[in-house]
Amino acid sequence: MFTSIFLQAGNTDFKQFIFPVAIIVIFYIFIILPQRKRVKNEKQFQTAVKKGIKVVTSSGIHGKIVEINDNDNTVTIETGAGKIKFERSAISMELSKKYNTDVKK
Repeated sequence: MFTSIFLQAGNTDFKQFIFPVAIIVIFYIFIILPQRKRVKNEKQFQTAVKKGIKVVTSSGIHGKIVEINDNDNTVTIETGAGKIKFERSAISMELSKKYNTDVKK
């Protein structure tokens, strides 16, 4: 009786494991890797911001950086409504680069 159970357990077909492994690999390649790359590029941009560039915050506010405070990691952005202080991590992208890459001359 026990030998038949061990023989049945040892007779597993490895084809049934290919599909779940393939799903995990595809998920990793198409979802996780691009997300990591985007986050890395965003972090590099946030540390390299300069005064005078036009940016968009993660909340969608457009403005121009007028002051950078490295002590408390904040930036002051001038918008149409006035000046607003944001965390540096709230800056999403540079506005001028977005429009320069979209428009072809």
